[in-house]
Amino acid sequence: MSEAPGRVCPPRYRYGASAVAHAPERRAETLYVIGGLYGNRPALDAVDALAAAESGPVTLCFNGDFHWFDVDDAAFVEVNARALRHDALLGNVEAELLADSEAAGCGCAYPEMVNAETVDRSNWVHARLKTTAQRHCEALAGLGALPMVARYRIGDVAIGVVHGDAEALAGWRFDAAALDDPANREWLASAFLEAGVDVFASSHTCLPALRRFGLAGLPKWVVNNGAAGLPNFTHSRFGVITRIGMRRGPHPPLYGGILGNVRIEALALPFDAGRWEREFLAAWPPGSPAYVSYFERIRRGPIHALAAAAPTLR
Repeated sequence: MSEAPGRVCPPRYRYGASAVAHAPERRAETLYVIGGLYGNRPALDAVDALAAAESGPVTLCFNGDFHWFDVDDAAFVEVNARALRHDALLGNVEAELLADSEAAGCGCAYPEMVNAETVDRSNWVHARLKTTAQRHCEALAGLGALPMVARYRIGDVAIGVVHGDAEALAGWRFDAAALDDPANREWLASAFLEAGVDVFASSHTCLPALRRFGLAGLPKWVVNNGAAGLPNFTHSRFGVITRIGMRRGPHPPLYGGILGNVRIEALALPFDAGRWEREFLAAWPPGSPAYVSYFERIRRGPIHALAAAAPTLR
């Protein structure tokens, strides 16, 4: 992997699957995993609305990159405070807000398939966000206390929540293409064994996927919610979050399935797209790096079909 800013995965990002095995286990009835909020306050409102409609208690876990486009001071402070009221993990965005060096750039550890211009724009976006963050020492102190992994138990199912993959904060092995690559099966089997979980929940790669595996005769699942704060499918304008719970929820899932006595589902996050577009443009007008990289996705969604994300047995 290149050592250029935005492509490097720093050693401090590498925790290994054993970190999930040793994380304190929290019990929950229903868990929402909310990765890739990207500073979208209307999406935060939508998460609150979905949780309020549930019949029982809901644990919210913001598994990284809840900041990104929120370079306005008020937006940054609000997003930080609202995310840290709940369980939260560092994503690469937050980790690099805390870093003394700019060597990792945005910390995305982009693979070679991502062009250099995209990487450069992401580094620029993060640099501007970091300028905002440095004006808010209390918010940075809160971020500095966050872990990189979390562990939950719902019913009989053990769940490891990460930002990237089982080994690293900015790992890409829970990307849909990697999950579908037979060459990764041995690595997946060892990651599940070392972490001691039945499910990994992640985001980071910005496109959703849910995959079921039969590993050593046991069912294992990886669920990647893509992005809560951006559209995830072609011609869509909603985010996606992961719901894991023992009871049927009030919201129809996009796709999902049942593991033992637990439902694992992707939920649409129908935020106010018009308000979000206005807030985005106020901070990132036409021609800005974020506009060039993201506005088409905000308007029309990425090139990614729902069928590409839906669960398949491997």
